[in-house]
Amino acid sequence: MWQALVGPVAGLLDTVLKRVLPPEKMSEAERAHIEAELKLAVMQFDWQSVLGQLEINKEEAKHASIFVAGWRPACGWVGATGLAYHFVIQPLVVFLVTMFEWEVPPLPVFDMDTLTTLLFGMLGLGGLRTFEKFKGVSS
Repeated sequence: MWQALVGPVAGLLDTVLKRVLPPEKMSEAERAHIEAELKLAVMQFDWQSVLGQLEINKEEAKHASIFVAGWRPACGWVGATGLAYHFVIQPLVVFLVTMFEWEVPPLPVFDMDTLTTLLFGMLGLGGLRTFEKFKGVSS
């Protein structure tokens, strides 16, 4: 969430600086230095919030309750089940229905764009974790 705010906040700071510190009152180098310091402060705040979220995630993963620690695996299982249904189960059911000429209602169709976005995000993060382990960066 904070990542989305860094650009607009930096733009707002630039606008405020132009009004509070007009170019005729200071050199361009001084102005650039102040802008850089403010942008750095915003990025450091953003980085601190990311680190805080990582700590929350670690504590959630350690929790004994499946309702706290299991929501990420649950998202993975839901995504994997949806993917299996779309690419394996549904085609087999359609094949069997056609082969045996059964009368069945239309099978449900999922929004695969959303599902694949979720899965690619999760699998991408999993791939980075595997890369970290391979390089010996993470235990």
